[in-house]
Amino acid sequence: MPARSAPIVWDMSETPAESPDFDAMARDIAEVPAVEVIVTVAVNLMSAAAVKLGLTEEGDKHKDLDEARKLVHALAGLLDATATEISSFHAAPLRDGLKSLQLAFREASLVPDEPGKGPGEKYTGPVYG
Repeated sequence: MPARSAPIVWDMSETPAESPDFDAMARDIAEVPAVEVIVTVAVNLMSAAAVKLGLTEEGDKHKDLDEARKLVHALAGLLDATATEISSFHAAPLRDGLKSLQLAFREASLVPDEPGKGPGEKYTGPVYG
C-alpha cells in the first residue's frame, strides 16, 4: 500500500487585497489520489456530524439534530456512491462510523424515525443496534 501523503491544507490567511494562488492550489490537489480526497471528505462529514450530535467534550453546546441529519445523510450518500471506487480497507471503517452516527442520532432523537426513515437509511437500509 502506498504511503499516505500529507493532508490537504489550503492557506487561507491572505488579506482580502491578496488573491489566492489558484495555480499552486490546483497543483497541490492534482497530486492527491481520488481515494484520499473521498476519505478526507467522509472523515470531515463524520466529525461534523459527531459535533452536531453532541458527541464531543462540549456535549450539547453545539447539538443540532437537524444539521446532524443532513451531515449523516450526505455521508451515507457519499459512501453509497463511492462504494465501488474505494477499497474495503477504506470503506469498512467509514461504514462502521456511519452506522455509529446513525445509531447515535436515533438515540438522541426525542421521537425516533421509523426504521428505514432515519438519516442515510435511504442508502444503507434500516439500522439496528
